[in-house]
Amino acid sequence: MHPFKPKVKALHPELAQKMQRVLREYKLTTVCEAAACPNRAECYAKESATFMILGDLCTRACTFCNVKTGHGLAVDTSEPERLAEAIAALGLQYVVITSVDRDDLKDYGAGHFAACVSAIKMKNPELKIELLTPDFRFHKPSLDTIIASDVYKLAHNQETVRRLSKSVRPQSDYERSLKVLEYYASHFKGRVKSSLMVGLGESEDELRETMQDLLDVGVCELTIGQYLEPTPKHHKVEKYYSAEFFEAMKQEAYSMGFCAVASGVLVRSSYFAEELGR
Repeated sequence: MHPFKPKVKALHPELAQKMQRVLREYKLTTVCEAAACPNRAECYAKESATFMILGDLCTRACTFCNVKTGHGLAVDTSEPERLAEAIAALGLQYVVITSVDRDDLKDYGAGHFAACVSAIKMKNPELKIELLTPDFRFHKPSLDTIIASDVYKLAHNQETVRRLSKSVRPQSDYERSLKVLEYYASHFKGRVKSSLMVGLGESEDELRETMQDLLDVGVCELTIGQYLEPTPKHHKVEKYYSAEFFEAMKQEAYSMGFCAVASGVLVRSSYFAEELGR
């Protein structure tokens, strides 16, 4: 049993029904629904949502994540248009688009991200789009495709500290993620964001070192949240942090030089994405 029971807003029935109806109609997946995100009531009310593209099978097997692992299915070329239509039907003003890792694809899925952005922009040029991308194995042509897609913000999650990275993300790489973020920060005209989970066994000093690493490569926005294991088979929660800890880390991150920070027990990588950094 978790040692804390943070209060979350109840999901408004009409908002929930509308979202679920549109998702079924257009055969789409939101991280909000798939992960039963505790913040979805507030995000829906602010006309914001996070969509997951390129299927629900990930080619990697991170020990913190509950997404299924397997060889990715064929890319659905109708998805960009369906996504654009669903966003219009929901009247959203800010969307985050993310995906599973697709190491089976030549461009790691970057072209599909760009196609989704293009389709959405055709229907609503004023909509703000944030892309939360995989590392694309630091394949520069794929990163360039993402950068050229004309979005509001780019993000890639560092997830954890250097010492724990290999056990938490065995098919990813701490340094490679930093290189991706640095490439984004060096070539993208907007802000670059990253996210960290705590409670995996890191020390506070290691957390600060990772925050400094992110700052050094040009990351401007940061979110910090409590890790909660999806099932007993996943990485064990080693520590539950207090609300006071998250507030202290938020203030410390600002003092280090981050321009926008969200830090809290229930904070996730897309937490209040439409407001962070305004």
